[in-house]
Amino acid sequence: QPHDQPEEEEQERVSHYFGPKQYYCVETICYPCGAVKAWALFAKSESPNKILKFLQEVFPTPESCPSFICIHRACLVLRTVMCNPIWRPWLDTSCFVVDTYHYNNHKASDKLCQKWCNPAPEDGSQPNLVIIDFDAQGLPYFKRAFNTQVCEQLNAWLGGFSAILKQMTISNFKWLIHVMLYY
Repeated sequence: QPHDQPEEEEQERVSHYFGPKQYYCVETICYPCGAVKAWALFAKSESPNKILKFLQEVFPTPESCPSFICIHRACLVLRTVMCNPIWRPWLDTSCFVVDTYHYNNHKASDKLCQKWCNPAPEDGSQPNLVIIDFDAQGLPYFKRAFNTQVCEQLNAWLGGFSAILKQMTISNFKWLIHVMLYY
């Protein structure tokens, strides 16, 4: 309707096809450099089983699995892997690590998380995650080998588009997300 005409009384409201009732989140898999490898829409929740199914679709063979998977729910995903025989092959290929952004919020009393999902262990157990570097005075210090927060940084960037995305039909939403993530 033209902007200078009164609103019709019986006008139907536009229903939104994307929103909290339709999808819970956009799940992404990123390389440490920040490039997106894959993405998926998760309906209603971000459960460990849904995460593992997504990982299985993206990495279908043991040879294709990454050495490290950094995710804020790593300890829950690892528990699911350990408790369900169908997911156990992941223990042979990948370490589940909590990204550094969320690790501080994980309970210190959670021994599984502290031992196996620590993104920066200083005991030398993960030389691919933590390296020794030297400061300007030549003194050694521990340094993270790569950025475990790339997906969180991407989520923060995508959050700036949420108002626009929530107004779109699902097909337009999927198209725009795909274009923003890959081009």
